[in-house]
Amino acid sequence: MKPDTEHTSTRNAELFERAQRVIPGGVNSPVRAFRAVGGTPRFITRAQGPAFWDADGRRYLDYIGSWGPMILGHGHPAVLEAVQKAATDGFSFGAPTEREIELAEAIIAQVPSLEMVRLVSSGTEAAMSAIRLARGATGRSKFIKFEGCYHGHADALLVKAGSGLATFGNPTSAGVPPEVVQHTLVLEYNNIEQLEEAFALHGPELACVMIEPIAGNMNFVRASVPFMRRCRELCNEHGALLVFDEVMTGFRVALGGAQSVYAREIPDFQPDLTVLGKVIGGGMPLAAFGGPRKLMQQMAPLGPVYQAGTLSGNPVATACGLATLQLISQNGFFDDLSRKTRKLVDGLVAAARAEGVPFSADCEGGMFGFFLFDALPQNYAQVMKTDGARFNALFHGLLDRGVYIAPALYEAGFVSAAHTDADIETTVQAAREVFRTLS
Repeated sequence: MKPDTEHTSTRNAELFERAQRVIPGGVNSPVRAFRAVGGTPRFITRAQGPAFWDADGRRYLDYIGSWGPMILGHGHPAVLEAVQKAATDGFSFGAPTEREIELAEAIIAQVPSLEMVRLVSSGTEAAMSAIRLARGATGRSKFIKFEGCYHGHADALLVKAGSGLATFGNPTSAGVPPEVVQHTLVLEYNNIEQLEEAFALHGPELACVMIEPIAGNMNFVRASVPFMRRCRELCNEHGALLVFDEVMTGFRVALGGAQSVYAREIPDFQPDLTVLGKVIGGGMPLAAFGGPRKLMQQMAPLGPVYQAGTLSGNPVATACGLATLQLISQNGFFDDLSRKTRKLVDGLVAAARAEGVPFSADCEGGMFGFFLFDALPQNYAQVMKTDGARFNALFHGLLDRGVYIAPALYEAGFVSAAHTDADIETTVQAAREVFRTLS
C-alpha cells in the first residue's frame, strides 16, 4: 500500500481553521485536536462498516470506533432501523419508557454482579454518581484511584499522584480547588505493596476503590490477577466498595465485561459497583452504573443518595443500545471478534519484529493496545517511556495509508465485527511499510 503523498487536506484544514474561531481548540474533546501527534484533524462526514470518510473524501479503516461503542461497525442495518423507528416516535419525553426497562434487563442479564442499574447520559456522570453512592452507602469520604486510569472529568477524579501515601492527590486541571481532591488517594496501578500500605493508613476512612480493570487510557494495561485479587480482599476486610469502571471494557472485551474475565481466574469474583458506557449506547450518549439491589436502593427516590438527569434513558439512545446488545449477545459473536483482534495484534507484532522495531501488544475481545518497546508495561510510569516521536511517525504513516488509529499514544484501539480479515491484512501491510521507515 502506498502512502497518499499527493493528498492535501484542503477541506479538513478549512474546517479546522473555522472551528478554532468558535470552539476552544477547534474541537469538543481535546484528543481530537491532534495536538499530541501534530497535523490537521480529520473532520468526518460519514461512516459505514469498518470505515469512515473525511471532509476531503478520503476513506480510512477505523480503529477508534467512536472510542469503543461501534462494536458492530458503523451503520448496522438492524441498529439503524431501531433508531429510525424510535426517532419517529419521539426524541425525548422526560418520562419513563418501556425501552428503559428492556435495556436495563438486557444489561443485568449479562453481568452477574448487577441486580439494578441507573441509566445516565455519559461515562463521567456514571462514574461520579457511583462514587457518590459508595460514599453515601459507607458514610466515608475518601477513595482510591490509580494513576493512568481515567474515570471522566468530574472534579474529584481530575487528580494526579501526591508525593507519598500520607498525602492525597493534586488537581490536574485548572478550576479544581485542592480541597476538592483532598479525599482522593492516587496509587500506582498494579502495585500491591502500595495498595496494602494505603489501606493500612486509611482503611477505616475509605469508601471505595475505583479502577479500570483493563486501563484503556494508558493505551492497554491489564490489572494483574494477583493485584485484582488483593483489591477485592482489602475492600472486603475494610468495608470499602470495589468499583469497576467498565465504560470502555463493558460488553467490549467480553459479553460479561472485564469482570467476567477476572472471574475465570478468581473464584466468586465480583465488583460491588460497575460503571458502564459506550457499547451499551451503541454510539449514542448513554451510560449506566449499577450493583446489588441493596446498594442501588439507596439511590433517590428510594434512598438518600441523589442523582438525576433530564435526558437519562433517552428513547432514541436506548433503542440504539438495546439493538446493539441484542446483536452482540448472539452465539459466537465474541469468539469471532476476539479472533480478528488477535489476528491484528499478532500481525502488528510480527511486522514490527521483522523490521527490527521494538514493539509489544495485547488485546482482549475487541479491544487492543500496543507500545513501541518490547515488554508490556504494568503501570503509567512504564507507559510514559514510549517513544512519542516514533509513535507520531507511525500514526501519520498509517493515516497516509488510510488507517486511522487513536491520535495519542495513551489510547486503546478497537476492532469491530465489520472489520474483515482482508481489512486486517491491509492494516498489517500498511504498518509493515511504516515500521520499515522507523527501523
